[in-house]
Amino acid sequence: MGSWMELGGSAFQMLGTVAATWWLLRVAWWLGHALLVYGLPQIGLGLGISLRRQGAWAVVTGATNGIGRSYAHELARRGLNVVLVSRDLSKLRREAEDIERLHGKETRVIQVDFSGGLEIYETVERGLEGLDIGILVNNVGVATNIMAQKLMDVKNPGKSFTDMMNCNMLSMVQMTRIILPQMVARGRGVIINISSEAGRQPSPFLALYAATKAFMNSFSRAVALEYQSSGVIIQTLTPLVVSSNMSQMPPIKFLVKSPDDFAREALDTVGVSNFTWGCFLHSVHGPFEEKHQP
Repeated sequence: MGSWMELGGSAFQMLGTVAATWWLLRVAWWLGHALLVYGLPQIGLGLGISLRRQGAWAVVTGATNGIGRSYAHELARRGLNVVLVSRDLSKLRREAEDIERLHGKETRVIQVDFSGGLEIYETVERGLEGLDIGILVNNVGVATNIMAQKLMDVKNPGKSFTDMMNCNMLSMVQMTRIILPQMVARGRGVIINISSEAGRQPSPFLALYAATKAFMNSFSRAVALEYQSSGVIIQTLTPLVVSSNMSQMPPIKFLVKSPDDFAREALDTVGVSNFTWGCFLHSVHGPFEEKHQP
């Protein structure tokens, strides 16, 4: 009897050792990955690519507010001319003037409402004609209401659903269709798709918004694999909360990043990680959010 108890104790001890080793290896892997992706750029040792070498121009959708505006300014600060695409012409002109004044780079503006259908992309194609485009940031997006609610509690659901799907999904697909071929032909370029943590798992009470972001994640990662040998990088970002109009401007603190800080940190991950939270703090907290989802 004693020998069986000793044998059982040894087996449990061995299982405990294996489990502890497994968890330690996971933690070590995560720390190493976080250091590589987010830590080294903070001390000037980042492994990311040179964005300026991808092409003379960057294109940013939803470029007049929040993350899109910050990407446009940060890309200009890093030496690229910028095409700003959004629906409000006065805001587009204001941001273009600010970029030219602050960063000394050329700009173009294209006014389109991405809640529209295929007809709007002729305007986009004309506006981009003849440009050496190295960076595309598919940022534009909309949520019917960032507050949790049941699917059919949305006002005017027919139009709201179509607008969201056009803005969040169709825009990414069509902008990729327009710009990806020239990148492949040159053997260089970057497409950055701004998704959301909500797209990593089903999100009740944000059902359609989360589903559009899940589509973004799936499409973006699949196309990245299809074209990985072409010299084109396609990156998917899934941030938590960034202070913006869409998130109803929560105060910047701890896990709530400013759009400027987020864009700066996220751009340093291009060429290092193709599917990322975008910043260190979100990479720490994000997995815990996932574990508490149904």
